[in-house]
Order: sequence, then C-alpha cells, then structure tokens
Amino acid sequence: MEEIVNRVANSPLVSLDFDEYIDQSPMTFFDVKDCLYQGLILREKDFRQFIKEYDWTQYHGKNVGVHCSADAIVPTWAYMLIATKLQGIANKMVFGREEELEKELIDEAIQQIMKQKLDDAKVVIKGCGNLKSRDYAFFELTKKLAPIVSSIMYGEPCSTVPVYKKKKA
Repeated sequence: MEEIVNRVANSPLVSLDFDEYIDQSPMTFFDVKDCLYQGLILREKDFRQFIKEYDWTQYHGKNVGVHCSADAIVPTWAYMLIATKLQGIANKMVFGREEELEKELIDEAIQQIMKQKLDDAKVVIKGCGNLKSRDYAFFELTKKLAPIVSSIMYGEPCSTVPVYKKKKA
C-alpha cells in the first residue's frame, strides 16, 4: 500500500491568517452624542464635570472607537479630553466608528506579519475570518507583500487562487 503524503504540510508555503495577528480584544464605542445639551451643543462646564465623574474603567482592556453620531459641532478639545481619560485604560483607542477601529487593528496586524522573514516566500493569505473590512485588509497586505515575496495566493493551502507571481529576472 502506498503511503499518503501530505503535500500541503510539506510545502514551502507560508500561510497567513489575519485571525492569528489581529487584536481580538472586545470592541466598544464612546459616543459624544450622549454628552450634548439638548442633543445639539457641548457645554464645557457640564462636559468637564461628566469627564471627571464618568466611570472610564469600563473600557479597561477594550478597543475603543470615539465618535459623535449626532449632527453637532464638537470642539476638538472635547475629543482630546476623552483621549486623556482612555489613555492607560483602553487597549487601543481611535477616533472613529467600527470601520476606522477595525482598519487600525488590521494595520497593526500587517505590521506584525511584516516582521516575519518573507523574502522570496510563497505566501497563501487565508480567506476565512470575521473581518468586516476584508477588502481593505487583503488589499493592504498584498500591497506590502508584493515587493518582497515570490508569490501570493488567496484561499487555503489545498485550494488557492493565484494573485501575484514575481517576474523572473
């Protein structure tokens, strides 16, 4: 009887899975809308009191997006005050909603991936995962990988779609 050989396991392919690199800390959001007077304006004295008394510890270890969902003019210093309160408590904080927060996490994951030795590697970027900004993630990773790897494929090592192959000199 002929021995079954796992060619995928024995191949020189480098398999990259965003789920292994992306920060999985819970995501939550702080909406300045809840601090507006009559849903329209931010009163400095009231806001500073709110900032002082608010329980910021609820954001401990979480990735936080800060935004205002109301159509109101929020002074820049208000966001700056929020940033000072989240500093050292939140795992990560960004100005924006879910998409901006996820893109920030994707960018950090790509930085981690790029620390690997990938010169002239044959790379498979796994296609499964829970990212909402998938197109952004795969575009940005391909952009960074193409100058250094010999090939990029998409999918699973056993079933890939060729994306890029370095031209031979």
